[in-house]
Amino acid sequence: MPSTTDPSRINLYINEVAPRDGFQNEAKFIDTDDKIALIDRLSNCGFAKIEVTSFTSPRAIPALRDAEAVMHRIRRHPDVLYTVLVPNARGAERALACQIDEANLVMSLSKSHNRANLRMGREQSFQQLQEVVAVLKRTPVLINVSLSTTFGCPMLGDIADDEIWRWMDRFAAIGVHGFTLCDTTGMAFPSQVQRICEGARTRFGEQQLTLHFHNTRGMALANTLAAINAGVVRFDAALGGLGGCPYAPGASGNVCTEDMIHMLDLMGYRTGIDLTAVLQAACLLPAMIGHEVPGQVLKAGRRLDLHPQPEQLQSA
Repeated sequence: MPSTTDPSRINLYINEVAPRDGFQNEAKFIDTDDKIALIDRLSNCGFAKIEVTSFTSPRAIPALRDAEAVMHRIRRHPDVLYTVLVPNARGAERALACQIDEANLVMSLSKSHNRANLRMGREQSFQQLQEVVAVLKRTPVLINVSLSTTFGCPMLGDIADDEIWRWMDRFAAIGVHGFTLCDTTGMAFPSQVQRICEGARTRFGEQQLTLHFHNTRGMALANTLAAINAGVVRFDAALGGLGGCPYAPGASGNVCTEDMIHMLDLMGYRTGIDLTAVLQAACLLPAMIGHEVPGQVLKAGRRLDLHPQPEQLQSA
């Protein structure tokens, strides 16, 4: 098991989600050319996957109204899978016209959160996503389902494990290729994460499993290690720690990519990520979005980025 295995023998796969999950939460519209330039930078950092944009209606998410332009103009790296959020059959048709590698479908396990976030009940969401799957299955595009509030809902509290498995069963039955279990509102804690990840891997070993943590209560990195201990090797992260959820008061955003990679590198895990290149990309964010970002390593430097000694010590 990963908890007893040399970390240097474990390959981890990191998915960068800031261009979609981060930028859609920004009040300022980020210039299309800037988005493309950033994604092109990220494509050369060693990520397994980049979530580029969303094919939701531009009226619903105006920050990503340039989805087609971005997808058509990015320079694609052969080792990177380019994924997009697809909400409905119309969005699927738009996305397919852009030669996507994967479609990411989203539904909340919480009745209240799903209605607040998607303006419909869970059964209606499932039927809509079933239509999307039917469209996509006529193509080679991969299909991933992100299950929001897997680790808790701020309106209803905990989600029963059996409820998680019930919805995963339903999506597995219609042929999705992977699941992302999302800590949408930052309610996860390590022992809970390990239990749910072990259960998901046991029941759904044929589907690719990804974990998506938020740092709302400061536990995202601890939860990442708990998931690794349960055998998970794929994780979402957002450059600078961008993102968040409007239904999680005080949310600070997704787990920060550079903070996660810094920790994993120090522990000896193999991520394939060039941390220097990631930090160089993260340095561009404050000017691009108009405010500082939550990431800590960008502010404090890496652990062994040493500083000159004070003058009084040098002369002592």
